[in-house]
Amino acid sequence: MNDTLRSRFSQGLNDIFYGWWILLACFIISIVTGAVTFFGFTAFFDPLVKEFGWSSTQISFALSLRGIEMSMLSPVVGFLVDRVGSRRLALCGVITIGIGFIMLSFTQELWMFYASIILIAFGGGGCTGVVMMHVITSWFQSKVGLALGILTSGFGASGFLVPVIVWLIDDFGWRTAVIILGAGTWLIGIPLVFVIRNTPEECGLHPDGRKTDMLKTGRSEKGDAGTNQIRFADALKKRAFLFLALSEAVRMMVVAAVITHIMPYLNVLHIPRATAGLIAAGLSVISILGRLGFGWLADLFDKPHTLAISMTMMSLGMFLLFYVEFWWVMVLFLLLFPIGYGGGTSVRGALLGEYFGRAVFGRLIGLVMGIGAIGAMIGPTLTGFIFDTTGSYHAAWIGLGIASCFSVVLVLNIRPKGKSPLGG
Repeated sequence: MNDTLRSRFSQGLNDIFYGWWILLACFIISIVTGAVTFFGFTAFFDPLVKEFGWSSTQISFALSLRGIEMSMLSPVVGFLVDRVGSRRLALCGVITIGIGFIMLSFTQELWMFYASIILIAFGGGGCTGVVMMHVITSWFQSKVGLALGILTSGFGASGFLVPVIVWLIDDFGWRTAVIILGAGTWLIGIPLVFVIRNTPEECGLHPDGRKTDMLKTGRSEKGDAGTNQIRFADALKKRAFLFLALSEAVRMMVVAAVITHIMPYLNVLHIPRATAGLIAAGLSVISILGRLGFGWLADLFDKPHTLAISMTMMSLGMFLLFYVEFWWVMVLFLLLFPIGYGGGTSVRGALLGEYFGRAVFGRLIGLVMGIGAIGAMIGPTLTGFIFDTTGSYHAAWIGLGIASCFSVVLVLNIRPKGKSPLGG
């Protein structure tokens, strides 16, 4: 009886499309890298100020350096992933993140802090993000919105680790904490990288686990992103690409500023550090609802309008940030802002895949993320400068709220796929 159950269980595992196993591996890698390279950074803000006496602008500038590097590196990685494959670059990224955190533990001067952050960014933002989205769009087509939603939910789920990072810093010191984070990234990330395969074709499979005859009979009802091929140079001329890239720059400017400064801002409002850590975690964890929900909706409805709705939610949440000292406003903020920006994270890749196909996806998503990184470079530093100058975050939140509204306008000017060939 036990042998029969084991046989059925084994057969059931074998029947699961291998793309789902790759998605699971990428999901877990995203949890780890998202926590250590992005969402967890806000927990280091106050300890660094206390030990070194650096200003908010100086610490925020580290995020700008990360943005500068990502803006230059992401297009290069996108170019490379189309040629050398996803697994090698993902392995490079995971190893580099660990090295960067080990270096960070030896920081004594500001330049050493900046150098370590650049190295961490090289692994985290420069390699892993572009690579993971590329491999998922290679394995999924008709379900690409849902698959990207699940993938980016890993990045959102990394928020669960923010309270753990806060605890490590408060109990063991920030230097010990970064060593633990670096070693943990290696222990978890490196084995999972070897689950990744670049394309289903190299495993004798087809996207979505479809049979060969299904591919020969034509597209699915909503179209096949893999068949909408276009040259890279032509894609750059399309309005859909231009507006998506600009909206991503604005979105990342806003998101990076809020994620970086949320704990210092709550500290100004005299909210306890432990509570602030939970709120910071909520920004990423709650975004899972947007990543999954809007990813699913993007497979059902036209992607530009789906993206516009998510951007609108983010904009409304941004204006609520003024009044988060009231608990009910905090609840509304945590519902609108993270769900909105989380939705944008998953829909952008699905929109690119639908409009331009698989052949140039790596280069296009790398370029979009690179342009987005420019926004991520500006947001935290500008916000820190405004706080150092005025002693308040309010002016920064006003400006970022207005910028969020501009991103909605940009997305609304992208025509749904059926109304304009290849986003022209």
